[in-house]
Amino acid sequence: MRGTILIVDDEATQLRIMESVLTRMGFNVRTASDGEEALNILKQVSGDEITLMILDLSMPRVSGMDVLKTIRPLRPELPIIVLTSHSSLSTAVEVMRAGANDFISKPASAERIRTAITSVLDKDQLVGEIEAVSKALADTQGFDDLVGSCKAFLDAVRMAKKSVRAKIPVLIEGESGVGKELFARAIQKASDRADKPFITVNCGAIPENLVESILFGHEKGAFTGATTSHIGKFEEASGGTLFLDEVGELPQDIQVKLLRALQEGEVDPVGAKKSRKIDIRLISATNQNLLEQISEGNFREDLYYRLNVFPLHLPSLHERRSDIPALTKHFIKAIHQSEGLEEKHITKETLTILQNYSWPGNIRQLQNAIFRAVVMCDGDTLTPMEFPQILSASGLKTTHPALKRFSQNQIPIEGQMSMLDDDDQLRSFQEMEKEIIEYALTYYKWRMSKVSRILNIGRSTLYRKVEEHGLSKK
Repeated sequence: MRGTILIVDDEATQLRIMESVLTRMGFNVRTASDGEEALNILKQVSGDEITLMILDLSMPRVSGMDVLKTIRPLRPELPIIVLTSHSSLSTAVEVMRAGANDFISKPASAERIRTAITSVLDKDQLVGEIEAVSKALADTQGFDDLVGSCKAFLDAVRMAKKSVRAKIPVLIEGESGVGKELFARAIQKASDRADKPFITVNCGAIPENLVESILFGHEKGAFTGATTSHIGKFEEASGGTLFLDEVGELPQDIQVKLLRALQEGEVDPVGAKKSRKIDIRLISATNQNLLEQISEGNFREDLYYRLNVFPLHLPSLHERRSDIPALTKHFIKAIHQSEGLEEKHITKETLTILQNYSWPGNIRQLQNAIFRAVVMCDGDTLTPMEFPQILSASGLKTTHPALKRFSQNQIPIEGQMSMLDDDDQLRSFQEMEKEIIEYALTYYKWRMSKVSRILNIGRSTLYRKVEEHGLSKK
């Protein structure tokens, strides 16, 4: 087993979904149905065995924010991922400043959960999406708004434009976070269905027992709890475009019904006496190799060929590094315009570091790294120090070309501080502590609240340490 993860959520269904995903990843799982129970677990001796906590923000009695603020000073090393139903900018800023390592929106797909956990445990950047920023980008997205000029990206745009003229199904393939939904929206916007509905369904985020009802609808009384009739996503999208994200996650029985809907142009709501005609343009997306899924018996071959009439592959960000500076500036501007935050400048050195990072979470990860940097930056310029996890994950030393121009007092601590003295003897803890605090105070221009947060110590403790070590602005 890879460790123990504590899931804190008052929704029983969400707990079961999360527990299933984490068990398949090889983790032990403990659960808590409210914040008070979570705090009791973490304060016990066995609480030290918790590797990571996934924490719902909205709970009765003791909220997720209360848990976060209580436990962070006691367990500063514990990775915490916050679950939130509404990932607004203000919520994201609040949970990040309270000490959350990442956040993801509910309902969370299995892929998003896996990516978030892997990123946090690997000390990587956050992968959660800022709802307001993502919506602002999506609402304006046509082909002319897509940012990029490298050949692989332009080839994908050219192919996508060819798909506009036909009504045939499109299958967009690519890694998580490469922008599959943005391409789907661009296709819709350029088509004769531009003013018709664009309906998105994340197939990996729907509980298995609700997939059929959500996609095809149901009649009142069709099953326990069906107190009203419900129009499915196919009917909701009729006349427009239906975008099925993570289509490879659909259960086998739903794959059969999806195939029939595409072949016959009609759906059968659960409990309905007759079929209903639909008129949709279907665009599907997957980050899986569906041919491998077919060979393993997890995906129907006949459905694959029905979906894959017009295949479109999107390159990873790793394959389009030359586009990173333009994307970075685009996201900075979008965050400024959508939320009214001060627009930041970014140094060439910072762009170089971002351009040389591997970005396993692709464009989504870059967007959120920029968001975190904008929120946490006190000045008006994004420097390499606003991306500490990127520096750490990249293993950057003082020899990195992007850092050579920094003076000795500007080099990141990782690159300049030695644990040994001139006689190759281990330096005292007090001596190293003094150097760390002095460096932080100098770098952040004696902004005590900033230094306190960065070093993860209370302000009163920081003031006491400054006095003990005889430090002053001079």
